[in-house]
Amino acid sequence: MAASGLRWPAGLLFALRALPVRRPLHDATPLRDVLLFEHERGRFFAVLWLFCAGQGVFWASVAVAALARPPAPARPPDAELPDRGRSDVSSALRRYCLAVGCGSIGTLVLGAGLLFSLRSVRSVMLLAGGKQVTFTTHAPFGLGAHFTVPLNQVSCMAHRGEVPAILPLKVKGWRFYFLLDKAGHFPNMKLFDNTKKDKVMQQEL
Repeated sequence: MAASGLRWPAGLLFALRALPVRRPLHDATPLRDVLLFEHERGRFFAVLWLFCAGQGVFWASVAVAALARPPAPARPPDAELPDRGRSDVSSALRRYCLAVGCGSIGTLVLGAGLLFSLRSVRSVMLLAGGKQVTFTTHAPFGLGAHFTVPLNQVSCMAHRGEVPAILPLKVKGWRFYFLLDKAGHFPNMKLFDNTKKDKVMQQEL
């Protein structure tokens, strides 16, 4: 009886050891770089920046024209010169306000185009070892901009199936969200979902 009582815990321990162990995601680190997301929209961003540049030139020219003093109307030689001190001040104030408004509109259009292109993600690459990830954004005219950050500094704000069109990502130390268009290609969909799910769980904790 004593022997059988000693054999039972040993058998139970052996059975527990034989059970499959669910390993965390980062234990199965990739041995090479893995492409997680890709969305080529170079032509769209080239057209977008041509539009933004055209808008900037247009509003800048309007602002310069608003600052220019209008030509004085022709008068007969014997006509008396009216007192235009107050009217000149009000006219200059209107011209300066118009110039500032036009300049602000042009700056907003250029700034919005720059921010959108710098935060629209072209590709996401999980580097070998699974500790770092490289982002490539479209940048102005679709030229592309690259930067690499540790994976633990990337936070996915939602699961891929929970958003209709745009998946927002937050990178520590960077302002504003990075945008992944779901119309893009996910070559390793399962690895992408598992990686982002792990980051969502870390964020919630």
